[in-house]
Amino acid sequence: MIIKYLGHSTFLFKAEDGTTVLTDPYKPGAYGGALTYAPIADSADIVVLSHDHEDHADLQSLPNQPLVVRSEARVRGIDFDVIHTYHDAVEGKERGKNRITCFIMDDIRVCHAGDLGHVLSESQVAEIGALDVLLLPVGGRFTLGPADATHVAGQLRPKVVIPMHFKTDKCGFPIEPVTAFLEGKSDIKRSPTSEVILHKEDLPEKCTVLYIPPGN
Repeated sequence: MIIKYLGHSTFLFKAEDGTTVLTDPYKPGAYGGALTYAPIADSADIVVLSHDHEDHADLQSLPNQPLVVRSEARVRGIDFDVIHTYHDAVEGKERGKNRITCFIMDDIRVCHAGDLGHVLSESQVAEIGALDVLLLPVGGRFTLGPADATHVAGQLRPKVVIPMHFKTDKCGFPIEPVTAFLEGKSDIKRSPTSEVILHKEDLPEKCTVLYIPPGN
């Protein structure tokens, strides 16, 4: 499986059979120019949306018209499981609801946490189940911050945690940079490029943070 990090919470997954899944496509220039990542040029077969904010759900700017997943579904042979959560720590009263989406590609179980804003309940942890790869917001203010993101990673215990939704020179949101999440962690792998290849048999036994730099 190839994982390509475009920026913010947007990733492109490509299976060995060529099937592609895009997560939470951002809108270039969203929120008055706060996001300056380049337009998304990658076509995808399927798009997963965690919620409908413009930095996570811009379907109009995509180069094709993919199938859209907002609820549990089987699409192109892939089962998508959706766990309903919130965008804040007060049951959606501030920023609404959020969907966590899990799917299996090339025998690797992936979980995209969207704009998760709270630590998980025991029932939510059980509903998500065993994971290989967890894509987790870490920037704080609008989502989990570094400390709560670390806590959620401990709750879910994936083999690989990929941080997302953090401050960069192309994200003007008042959130933390990825270094705030990485600080104090020893099991960190840094990719030199925005694309990584993962094989089931090569996944680490101990939970490892995989930092992927945004490519757009």
